[in-house]
Order: sequence, then C-alpha cells, then structure tokens
Amino acid sequence: MSRSQYRHHALILLIIVGFLITAACEQKSINQIKADPSRYSHKEVAITGQVVQSMSLLGRGAYEVDDGTGRLWVISHAGVPRKGARVIVKGTIHDAFNLETIVRLPQPATSVLVMMESEHRAK
Repeated sequence: MSRSQYRHHALILLIIVGFLITAACEQKSINQIKADPSRYSHKEVAITGQVVQSMSLLGRGAYEVDDGTGRLWVISHAGVPRKGARVIVKGTIHDAFNLETIVRLPQPATSVLVMMESEHRAK
C-alpha cells in the first residue's frame, strides 16, 4: 500500500470514528427531550445550560439545568456543580424515575423525567 493510500484510509477511518462518537451522544435541547421522552429513554444525550438548583450529600446529589427551552433534573454520583454554573452534561434519560431513592426533593419533583449523569463539565 502506498503512502497516499495509507493516509486516505486513515482519514476515512478517522471520519467514521468521529461520526460514531458524535452519534453516540447527541446534543439535545431539554424541550426536545421532554417533547418525546420515549425517543431518548435509556439513551445517552448531552445538554448544555445553567444550574438553577443544586443539592448534594456525601458526593451524591441532584441539580436542575435550564437551557432556555426547559428544565431537567440531573442525578449525579460524582458531586454536583454549584448553582449558577454553566455546564455541559452527558447522561442517560429516564422517565418516571423515583428520585426519593437517591436524594430528598420537594414532593412535586419526586417522579419526573431525569438524566442520570455519566459526566459533567463546567463551561
């Protein structure tokens, strides 16, 4: 195989891998997720927004993210960002999840659409 063919194949492989990584975790708005929760249920997606509520205990907790289109509770097992922080969050969407098993929240928020965080990053 010539050097140019090798580069061509490597470039194609890189493009395919990049596409698979991007497709595996789509950036979505909270409105898109809430409009069709079954489409995203148990799938990993990413959201970007501002933390409007945050609570933690012993490294676990929950925080609510507002992206301008809606709000979504995020459950974390690795600490939570502070209120007011801008974050990018990746996680799995769960519908009708009982949050009482993880963290104590006000009664109206105990059974809602939530994201189980796999990672978050402050912007």
